[in-house]
Amino acid sequence: MKHLIWMMVALVMVASCGVPAHQDTPQGYVKHCVQILDKEALYADSPQWKAKKKAVLAQKIATMEEAHALVAEAAGVAGGKHTFLQAPVKDTVSYPEEAPETAVLKGGILYVKLPAHSGVKISDARYTLPVLEFLRDHKEPMGRVIDLRGNTGGNMYPMIAAISPLLPDGVVLRFKGRKRTTPIWLEAVIQSQNIPAKFIFKCEETPTAILTDGQTASSGEATLLCFRGLKHVRTFGAPTAGYASANQSHILNDGYLLAVTISGDMARTGEVFCDSPIVPDVRSAEPLKDAINWILSLSELTEN
Repeated sequence: MKHLIWMMVALVMVASCGVPAHQDTPQGYVKHCVQILDKEALYADSPQWKAKKKAVLAQKIATMEEAHALVAEAAGVAGGKHTFLQAPVKDTVSYPEEAPETAVLKGGILYVKLPAHSGVKISDARYTLPVLEFLRDHKEPMGRVIDLRGNTGGNMYPMIAAISPLLPDGVVLRFKGRKRTTPIWLEAVIQSQNIPAKFIFKCEETPTAILTDGQTASSGEATLLCFRGLKHVRTFGAPTAGYASANQSHILNDGYLLAVTISGDMARTGEVFCDSPIVPDVRSAEPLKDAINWILSLSELTEN
């Protein structure tokens, strides 16, 4: 479970806190974390956080175990459920990371499965380039299925870059924080991944189905929202996990990571998502089957 939690970070931006002396005591440790939350967390302006902060700072803490528990509790109030305190991850052998899958389905429908990705076991290039090559070699399909089921998150940039030919140029997503909104440009995403020129192209707009489930989270949700509002796109499956937000991460003196939610994800439609699940257009127990049938039905209408 700890690996799932670790993966559910939309955009990990690690900021080293250094080794300030006051972190060496439980009381100082808590105070330091509260200062971070107060400065950065998405809900730090709320009355709930102001009350929680006062209560937390008033407590007498004897051990680091108590400090960790108190910070974890406070984090959820300041930043929502995507804000958390994570113990050091020592075992990378069992880190859940897979390469994307591609296939040609019934009727020439293209299938792309984008799993969670952090770059620990699979490089960004090994994640993005095979998908881009597959899309380049099949530019005019009957339709496409992008499978985000089970994508618990990680780094959203390789995910978006992998399916960039299917998205219009310009702003694909925005991060809406307490004080400012930051646009994410498709061109910047592609540039950040050093995509070779031969893989920078556009595909014809054909019916595109996106599959989601209760494990589609964080960067998986960000990738989903890049398609929201496009007329040729329809989503199938179950509501997502509800972690559609960006985190700022701090490595603390004892090796723990404090991930602080600093913004919610804003789709091109203007809708802002954060702690709430994203509901698909079609709730389905067999989303792949229903997606294929939808694409085939549109093809039949065109032919008639």
